[in-house]
Amino acid sequence: MSLVVAKFGGTSVADYNAMNRCADIVLANPHCRLVVVSASSGVTNLLVELTQESINDDGRLQRLKQIAQIQYAILDKLGRPNDVAAALDKLLSRMSVLSDALASQRSKATMDELLSLGEQCSSALFSAVIREKGVNSSAFDVRRVLRTDSHFGRAEPQVDQIAILARDYLQPLLAEQVIVTQGFIGADEAGQTTTLGRGGSDYSAALLAEALRASAVEIWTDVAGIYTTDPRLAPNAFPIAEISFNEAAEMATFGAKVLHPATILPAVRQQIQVFVGSSKEPEKGGTWIRHQVEDAPVFRAVALRRDQTLLNLHSLQMLHAQGFLAETFATLARHKISVDLITTSEVNVSLTLDKTGSDSSGQGLLSEALLQELSQHCRVRVEDGLALVAIIGNRIATTPGICRRVFEVLEPHNVRMICQGASPHNLCVLVTESEAAQVVKSLHQNLFEGA
Repeated sequence: MSLVVAKFGGTSVADYNAMNRCADIVLANPHCRLVVVSASSGVTNLLVELTQESINDDGRLQRLKQIAQIQYAILDKLGRPNDVAAALDKLLSRMSVLSDALASQRSKATMDELLSLGEQCSSALFSAVIREKGVNSSAFDVRRVLRTDSHFGRAEPQVDQIAILARDYLQPLLAEQVIVTQGFIGADEAGQTTTLGRGGSDYSAALLAEALRASAVEIWTDVAGIYTTDPRLAPNAFPIAEISFNEAAEMATFGAKVLHPATILPAVRQQIQVFVGSSKEPEKGGTWIRHQVEDAPVFRAVALRRDQTLLNLHSLQMLHAQGFLAETFATLARHKISVDLITTSEVNVSLTLDKTGSDSSGQGLLSEALLQELSQHCRVRVEDGLALVAIIGNRIATTPGICRRVFEVLEPHNVRMICQGASPHNLCVLVTESEAAQVVKSLHQNLFEGA
């Protein structure tokens, strides 16, 4: 059987009407047998607030009440079937217990279990919406198959174990019913709940597709595909019909919010095509991400990633010496920090940090322990208030005239870093946050609109 895995984000399962539209999308495709859902829109943010140390008792009660209102509004539209109501009551009660537990003793394991409950609620409700349409469906606890390590907040999937468990426990169910499961969460070897980090539902869908050898992953969101840039920044931005895995990986990494950066990895490994479309307007089509595409232009898109941190390290030890960079990267690795861009001189190294890998609780990357460790062998300066703009395309490193066209646009702006040449698919610049929107708009006009 040709299997399609469909993933629906938070806005797509925000309320009963949204879930109803998504159920129609699923049932319109007979090959769509596995559905991965996020928490209903707003729920994860409220759960994250419940994990914060500063929240008081009144704040906890208020947020628990808000979450319950979102979920019970959907349940009421379903007519409050007894089995679904009982499941929802149990999950919301567990939410209250865990939030109280965090107030007395903070634990990353407890945080992950609390954060997982939004997806568990939406999967129970969404499978009920499908059953309401006369199709057999049930919610499946993804923790039975999505095995991870025990790095709570940003767990690493164990791909080989996921493949074995998914084929043993999940695949046999797909022939008889539509299975609805959770994105974003997994479990370690001991059965403790883990999370994959913010935005990890796309990644979950791709991992399950890889394990089950699916033919396609559909990512249903609130926009009709991937655009040449954010239309809010450049009104003449237009949707892209198809892009390659390499281009999509660059776009996801450098700020295209419709895709989680890790999503592409399992798809590339198995060459599973990925579709991105709007659950609100499925008739508009979307973007296909494939191993090979017919058209590979020099300029494909302009991506923006805000809230960037530039780490400047200065040390005379770098001068005609070996080992400084190795020691620096070893320190960053011990603190689970991923580096994006890097430039070096004789005694300086500047690098940007990948905040997309922040853990589920939203805690910052630059801990005091990390800064102290780095300070032992170099002078450290941290710059915030920056944004990363990436020009995505093909043959960028080998096509004459690229830099001239880009730098003409950048001339009036303060550029903190330029990275080009490591990949044929991108040219990246770091600019101040206040100038980022105008830089993106001007680049799009110059490269895509013929202005």
